[in-house]
Amino acid sequence: MDEAAELPPAPPEAREVFGDHLPEAVRYAELLADAGVRRGLIGPREVPRLWERHLLNCAVLAEAVPDGVSVCDVGSGAGLPGIPLALVRPDLQITLLEPLLRRTTFLQEVVELLGLDHVTVVRGRAEEMLGKVPPVHVVTARAVAPLDRLAGWGVPLLRPYGEMLALKGDTAEEELQAARAALSKLGVVRTSVIQVGEGVVDPMSTVVRVEVGESPGGVRFAAKRAKAARVGRPTRRRR
Repeated sequence: MDEAAELPPAPPEAREVFGDHLPEAVRYAELLADAGVRRGLIGPREVPRLWERHLLNCAVLAEAVPDGVSVCDVGSGAGLPGIPLALVRPDLQITLLEPLLRRTTFLQEVVELLGLDHVTVVRGRAEEMLGKVPPVHVVTARAVAPLDRLAGWGVPLLRPYGEMLALKGDTAEEELQAARAALSKLGVVRTSVIQVGEGVVDPMSTVVRVEVGESPGGVRFAAKRAKAARVGRPTRRRR
């Protein structure tokens, strides 16, 4: 049986969330249900709940993202949450960062098919991107790794006073408590657990917000950041 045939129609909440971009959201759902399953990017059992559990669950993250900022979606996978966020927030400049070729190939196809001119796909590991991608205002992630490890990858990519928004489940508070020491060493100055998507998704999406001060990544990454800045600086010719 064709996996794409199992995809349910977009629920009423989808029109509320995606607005004029609902046709693109439907196309993305179809791509996930078809090519996404065939290429092993999502499991076939996820197809019937793509809208509620995946697209809408991720799209409501837009409530927590400031206007007009740069975003890096770390470990983007099949494009969650980066693609739904891009569909509802054309004001953002979004980088989808993913190390696996088969995933970045899919992401590039999606970006081109949906005409997402404000989205860039980059293949690479987050921990190797310092100095290779411009620092961003916001890092997003979903189901990538435990919070302490995720922060070690994502926080150094932030601009000073930026924030990481990690979609988490019921264990958000526990993960945050367990990661406090690691977060402090990374230059994190404030943390909170928020919920988004009231009236759209049930239960609401839980987000761990991690805010940094003037030194994202802390002392550990200060030298790396300075070195990356020197390497990226054009060399002046001597007269």
